[in-house]
Amino acid sequence: METLTDSLGAAFGAAFMQRALIGGAIAAVICALVGTWVVIRGLAFLGEAVAHGMLPGVATAALLGAPPVLGAAVSAAVMSVGIGAIVKRAKVSADTATGLLFAGMLALGVAIVSRSRSFATDVTAILFGDILAIRADGIVGLGIGLTVVALGCVVFHRAFVALAFDARVATTWRMRPALAQVALIGLVTAAVVASYQAVGALLVVALLLAPATAARQWTRRIATTMLLGSILGVVAVVLGLLASWYLGTAGGASIALAAVLLVGISILLRTLVRSGRRPDLPEVPSGRRSPSSDLTSAPA
Repeated sequence: METLTDSLGAAFGAAFMQRALIGGAIAAVICALVGTWVVIRGLAFLGEAVAHGMLPGVATAALLGAPPVLGAAVSAAVMSVGIGAIVKRAKVSADTATGLLFAGMLALGVAIVSRSRSFATDVTAILFGDILAIRADGIVGLGIGLTVVALGCVVFHRAFVALAFDARVATTWRMRPALAQVALIGLVTAAVVASYQAVGALLVVALLLAPATAARQWTRRIATTMLLGSILGVVAVVLGLLASWYLGTAGGASIALAAVLLVGISILLRTLVRSGRRPDLPEVPSGRRSPSSDLTSAPA
């Protein structure tokens, strides 16, 4: 009978599976770091919009023979800057601005693709991911993305915490909440651009939200949520790649599905644990408790 070790060895013995595992694991960590803030701040729609808004840039890059990641970065940057500009000048909410640009950029991308059907296969890979085809330079790019995201999280940690707790607190502490908001949008953009090759532009939001949401069932502090979210993200990558290998399913979709299933399992286990306890005093909402504790304990 085949053991777990044999199964893992057979699946990850191939070089392309090893590259997929390394690249997917790095993408999972990137998304867990940024996804923690996305979950705390309720910015899921922003992540979805940025992921979909990359399409015109990627399509244009493919037409010009430029690296797709460059087009994705330009397109995502336009989304980020455009959201801030619309909010400031049109006096509308951030959700409204995000929705407008989301629809506009997606429509532009579809228009470009419809005019140039010659790269339909490339666009399919961009939308749904092709992690099994990731190369060494792609892994290097993910490593650079991880470095940028990790540095951003460290540099803006106190400002993000204050902003998550109360914008007035951030202002009182002279942490420039407007700049912190721009930085957070920038980190979401960086995470999406760096990770879309793993699961595709349409499914990258699963890695952005699911591991952090699953981790949030067990943690209250931001750092531990990031750590556990990273671990769960890597687990989702392993499970997804195994499903792809043995069931013949798409790698990116399998990883995204595994990540979402981990949320369901985590919620179920947490519910069972709570039901087995004696009634306690009501918990302080995590959105208030965690940021304040991190704010007071974070280094100056």
